[in-house]
Amino acid sequence: MDFALSDDQRAIQEAARDFLTDAANPDVIRAAVEGATGFDKGLWSSLAGEMGFAGLMVPEEFGGLGLGAVEMALVLEETGRVLAPVPFFETAVLAVQAVLGAGSEAQKADLLPRLASGTKASFAGTASRPALASGRLTGTADFATFAHVADLIIVATADDSLVVLEAGTPGLAIEALPSLDRLRRFARLSFDCEVTPDMVLGEPGGAKAAIERTLTIGAGLLAAEQTGGMQYSLDATVDYSKQRVQFGRLIGSFQAYKHMLADMMLLVEASRSAAYYAAAAIDEDGEEVAEACHTARAYVSDAYRSVTGDAIQLHGGIGFTWEHHAHLYFKRARAAASWLGTPDQHREALARIIMKDAA
Repeated sequence: MDFALSDDQRAIQEAARDFLTDAANPDVIRAAVEGATGFDKGLWSSLAGEMGFAGLMVPEEFGGLGLGAVEMALVLEETGRVLAPVPFFETAVLAVQAVLGAGSEAQKADLLPRLASGTKASFAGTASRPALASGRLTGTADFATFAHVADLIIVATADDSLVVLEAGTPGLAIEALPSLDRLRRFARLSFDCEVTPDMVLGEPGGAKAAIERTLTIGAGLLAAEQTGGMQYSLDATVDYSKQRVQFGRLIGSFQAYKHMLADMMLLVEASRSAAYYAAAAIDEDGEEVAEACHTARAYVSDAYRSVTGDAIQLHGGIGFTWEHHAHLYFKRARAAASWLGTPDQHREALARIIMKDAA
């Protein structure tokens, strides 16, 4: 694999960074944290529409940019760096992959242009899954992120179907849950909905492979978003070390402080390597996809919690305050480690792959 970025990829990275630094500034983030929905409509309109990033992995024939996982990882690292309060990952990664993996050509032609142009989506069924039987969807699904603002909800069912529901579908109830991460809020969905054949992606019960691939790719690419949050935490701590004075010296001049910063930097760089290896494996679409994605998520989730915890400690008293951003990244790290599989679950999946290969 070649890990050197092309000129076009660097341009995408720089465009995403410049845009998000301005559009998702601290005032925007704080407003989302304290708001009722944790969502910024203007930021989403610009990110998905003006920048076109929602269609990054949508094929060109369906109105997208037709790019790959590495380009998506570059953008996700930047959305993770600012904790962008929008359903970008849910729409541009999970929903797009579900439709690509399970949808018929007619369904792709209908749904993918909508997703690429900014239709907001949520993916449900990563934990509990509802039942689909006799044309009716019943039961509940937990941990559906941004479901309260989504235009489409894609539901993985107990029989391995994928059902697409429009917002406001009769029989769909959305209950907001208390969320540790107030910039990616969770909801519990309750279903008692009539489901027509056109609402099922592909054939009923035939989406098992598509669901597994969606969640695997999602796990690998979420590691890139997490890496962006880690980089912010490190950068903010380094900046603080150059400003805070104790005992007549900048705190960054103390050896123990330098050692902790060095350890944080090693975790960030190793995480970036793991995340981009997973993205490159996804693009190559070989036998290493699952192994690379599980490895990235297991390692990066643990590293993110470590780096954000150290950032709070190294900021001293101010790092523990509500006004400082440090706790937002720590909460994101903790919440993300429980979504789309815990580190232990990804290590278990990785162990199964290794044992199968050795057999």
